[in-house]
Amino acid sequence: MNFRFAGLICIAASTAAAGLTPYGLECEARVNPAGIDNLRPRLSWKLAADQAGLGQTAYQIVVATSPEGLNSPGMWDSGRVASPESLWIEYRGSAMHPFQQYWWRVRVWDQSLKPSEWSAAASWTTAMLSPGDMKGAWIAHPDHSLRSGPLPLFRREFTADKPVRRAVAMVAGAGFHELHVNGARIGDHVLAPAWTNYRATVMYETFDITERLRPGPNAVGVMLGNGFYNVAGGRYTKYTGSFGHPRLWMMLHIEFSDGKTTDVATDSAWRTREGPVTFSCIFGGEDYDARNELSGWDQPGFDASAWQSVTTVEAPGGAMRAQSSPPIRVQQTFQAVRITQPKPGITVYDLGQNFSGWPRATVSGPAGSAVKMTPGELLDGSGLVSQRSSGSPVWFSYTLNGRGSETWSPRFSYYGFRYVQVEGDAKVEKLEGQFVHLDAPRVGSFSSSNERFNRIHALIDAAIRSNLQHVITDCPHREKLGWLEQTYLMGASLMYNWDLRTLLPKTSRDMRESQMVNGLVPDIAPEYVAFRGGFRDSPEWGSASVFVPWQAWNWYGDRSVLKDSYLMMKGYVNYLGSRTEDGLLKYGLGDWYDIGPKGPGYSQLTPQGVTATATYYEDLRVLERVARMLGFEADAQHYAGRAAETRARFNREYYDAQRKTYATGSQTSLAMPLAFNLAPPEARASLVEKLASDIRGRGNHTSAGDIGYRYVLRALLEAKRSDVVFDLANNPVAPSYAAQLSAGATSLTEAWDANPHSSQNHLMLGHIEEWFYGGLAGIRPDPRSPGLRNILIEPDPAGDVKWVKAEWNSPRGPVKVNWETEGERLKLDVEIPPGMTAAVRLPGGSISRTGSGRHQFQGIIKRHGGGN
Repeated sequence: MNFRFAGLICIAASTAAAGLTPYGLECEARVNPAGIDNLRPRLSWKLAADQAGLGQTAYQIVVATSPEGLNSPGMWDSGRVASPESLWIEYRGSAMHPFQQYWWRVRVWDQSLKPSEWSAAASWTTAMLSPGDMKGAWIAHPDHSLRSGPLPLFRREFTADKPVRRAVAMVAGAGFHELHVNGARIGDHVLAPAWTNYRATVMYETFDITERLRPGPNAVGVMLGNGFYNVAGGRYTKYTGSFGHPRLWMMLHIEFSDGKTTDVATDSAWRTREGPVTFSCIFGGEDYDARNELSGWDQPGFDASAWQSVTTVEAPGGAMRAQSSPPIRVQQTFQAVRITQPKPGITVYDLGQNFSGWPRATVSGPAGSAVKMTPGELLDGSGLVSQRSSGSPVWFSYTLNGRGSETWSPRFSYYGFRYVQVEGDAKVEKLEGQFVHLDAPRVGSFSSSNERFNRIHALIDAAIRSNLQHVITDCPHREKLGWLEQTYLMGASLMYNWDLRTLLPKTSRDMRESQMVNGLVPDIAPEYVAFRGGFRDSPEWGSASVFVPWQAWNWYGDRSVLKDSYLMMKGYVNYLGSRTEDGLLKYGLGDWYDIGPKGPGYSQLTPQGVTATATYYEDLRVLERVARMLGFEADAQHYAGRAAETRARFNREYYDAQRKTYATGSQTSLAMPLAFNLAPPEARASLVEKLASDIRGRGNHTSAGDIGYRYVLRALLEAKRSDVVFDLANNPVAPSYAAQLSAGATSLTEAWDANPHSSQNHLMLGHIEEWFYGGLAGIRPDPRSPGLRNILIEPDPAGDVKWVKAEWNSPRGPVKVNWETEGERLKLDVEIPPGMTAAVRLPGGSISRTGSGRHQFQGIIKRHGGGN
């Protein structure tokens, strides 16, 4: 059932006092970042207000080389700048120096020209700002064989003979590194640095290690992992391929208290040896022999005379860039909820949750005893771990050094699993699971009176978290590749929950670096392996190269991603144009994993030409708008003309005017023309009704797959048919979200029916999140106001939902929506941050435009029945 309003009352809550306060200062969308390599970094802040309706009319930024210097800034004083903008303000001060920390603060003026207090100070630290700043060479172990282990250790001693003012370390391990200084690990990042196409870009991490150095002798140690740089195989792997054997570059820039500087960088003076990691494959697992540990190897005074000299090697080939996307960290630890022994000598731990990460074991026993840990998503009929859904064989093993209780977890390999099968002759004192994923800030929360929806939200969130790595993966076990369609189809669902301002530029760069000379953007980026046919060239996948930069602009106001990606976008759209036949595209994977008679796989219900050409049409429309925004009017007119021609050809080919339907009449065939405004205006109501009827006729089930399902939800939402979406989402009968829950799933599965032969932790098909936030709660970025100057609040209550609480902490501040029903009355409470306006529309009512602050709306509702 839906709600329609017969009356509306708006109440604005405010206080008597007035004032704006800037807070949440960021540089390049990061808080006090180390590792800025942009000559003109961009600054942002949020605003708090003690009165509704306040907004910024001007700002002043000051930048200095110390907190004390902010009173008389030597780097930049912007002066009073008349502007309401608080996002992406470009630094315009004096030229910066590498490896320096800069401090800044901001104050703002409101509509009455009243200045705020100065904000608290924030900072950023620069990394290398030009190629000439890089010192040192790439080094490697002298054994250059391409294998999965053993993996090398590196070390170097140096002396700090004067007091240290600042020390900045930059490190790039190809593929992974772990940095140690004076016996301590630096940072808590794992699976670092971010993986890339190493021939085009190599990421390095930046750390301020001033507090780690000591007067006199110091030591640096680094462990290396293979990662995606060297996939040599040996156990399960999706592919085998290598950029070369693992290698290291590191540079430590030290500034002394007298102003003099020195650099400690990788060179031929470093020493190396094989370490305790005896096998590591990003897909197949990891083995560790603690008998090979060397106490003090990363401390000064260690006897490394038996170690070998390193060899200097060629660089991987890509440009060196400071990593700006978030690191990966251990985010959560799971304890076993059930322990069984299905066979003598075999123990199975149920951690209660399917997640990405690794086991963490505490064991004891004599030196040489070992424990083997086999992770998996499911159990077989005998209670043993099964890897049939996730790639096999994969395991982690640890060999003890015999020095008492020992705790270990892998470093350079991860997997998606719920269960761990343990065997071996060591005593297992404790086994845990560590959830490992990108440390992007969580920005969304959703809950409702419908507990099933709350569980579905948690189900999808587990899959999102598991697949938020340095790329947005489809599954955390058998593939771990950046399949591109989900980056934009799940884009809104991701961005309602997580801050992706620094990941989307990295994703866009990955696509630019994967683009072929002919313009093709392959289905995965980085493209570590070239698949064939539609698995390399499908328009619905490659079009992420157009849609992801566009989403970064619409959701975050980040114009730079569009500027950097414009040539890629043009190249790809022109490539698609070269593949058309009579103006249509009729190839690719189509509506992958739709629900047809043959089981999941290639599209069965919808012609490839519908999904491919509709996507191509939207590419053209987006590119027209981007070209116009960037000032390329001739391009804009060109793509507008091609879009109009494509629309006409699409409708001639697929629209049946007599029956008022598209193609086969499948849900995807009906939804995509509606969502992309391909359909004739006079046919829209009929098409929506046909779509709703098809869902009803299937017992309130969708038949759409990976591509079409998002547009089914979008078409229904835009048509104000949340009654249909509610019945679909609330359906307890398979195929449905609730059926996955009933089958015991704890993360979203690849197939609607939780098929045990398919992945049990998959990102695609989680698009109902967009309806939870954008439909039930009604929080939607205004497409006519990119960068969140205005937001739409259009809650569409449905079914038995009696209340909803949702929050989206946008780049401008938190947007909160709470509503509840009492009989025929609905009460809506909305909170809008300063710097943003809102257009609030209750179902059946008119738009109320409001400014920042807390606002209450009340209305009388009428209900009409749904399909259940």
